[in-house]
Amino acid sequence: MNSPALQNSRLMKAFRREQVDCTPVWIMRQAGRYLPEYMEVRSKVTFIELCKTPEMAAQVTLDAQRLLGVDAAILFADLLPMLEPMGIDLEYQKGEGPVIHNPIMDASQVDRLQELDDVSSMQFVFDAVKLIRRDLPADIPLLGFAGAPFTLASYVIEGGGSRNYLRTKSLMFRDESAWRSMMERLARSLIRYLTAQIEAGCQAIQLFDSWAGCLSPADYRRYVLPYTKMVVDGVRPLAPVLNFLTGNPALLPLLKESGGDVIGLDWRVELADGWKTVGYDVGVQGNLDPLSLLADLPTLKARTQHVLQQAENRPGHIFNLGHGVMPEVPPEHVKALVKMVHELSAR
Repeated sequence: MNSPALQNSRLMKAFRREQVDCTPVWIMRQAGRYLPEYMEVRSKVTFIELCKTPEMAAQVTLDAQRLLGVDAAILFADLLPMLEPMGIDLEYQKGEGPVIHNPIMDASQVDRLQELDDVSSMQFVFDAVKLIRRDLPADIPLLGFAGAPFTLASYVIEGGGSRNYLRTKSLMFRDESAWRSMMERLARSLIRYLTAQIEAGCQAIQLFDSWAGCLSPADYRRYVLPYTKMVVDGVRPLAPVLNFLTGNPALLPLLKESGGDVIGLDWRVELADGWKTVGYDVGVQGNLDPLSLLADLPTLKARTQHVLQQAENRPGHIFNLGHGVMPEVPPEHVKALVKMVHELSAR
């Protein structure tokens, strides 16, 4: 049960589309390489060691919230380690990012993906959540997160990043039964994993579908929507869900259909248009172009004001970037952005 301070925080009020004193703001990838304090911790360990060391994951999460003055912390973790106990051989290679050494190459191999029945292998995540929640200010919510089923499936099939998702779409189109089996296993596993994050102390969840933008609306409806909806419906009774997909505004009506209290908008759509598309019975998050943070401060302020004007002071807007902050961004610009949002949106 959340404390009154958490329930009445700006972020949780926005999830409920209630009036706030100013628009809540947090930044995707707010604990990241642009922050010297993050790099100091990161220099001591590999990326995956940082993810799997609760004390360090908690430190970078807490540091980012404190340094930026944002209205929420987001758990420092990665989308992919939950795949390891599901039978996936995952490695983070320097300069290459995540690499899966035993990708599922075709439908005959789908049964190699084991359902995550027991989440105890992810205890390092839940321990980090407990440490963060213990030390966060009483009125600052903690967001948990995970990758959506399609994005996780694409990693498992492609073995890493992809430009055209050739293997993923081939399996999807050629053997819908095998695709359904994989997606249902991922969805059920995600429900268990996110439930455990909430039980450990997260107040809300963000679901990232970073790769689903490669799909047409018809393919999203047929091959993705039922499984994303399965996850959202499984988690929402426990905590609010922020449903985020990037790269294809044409999918917004279907993203809304898949569920969520707040729909994340990337920068490829005007916020006013995006909110009108998904409907005013949900909140929206976004959606400043992340590279706006490389502009001079007067330009950044004007661009921030534009996003806020698009929201028209409507309850339910959470200010964020349209995706994560880039390593090249000056940290002082991120701090300035947070102040700008609070000052420009003060009611």
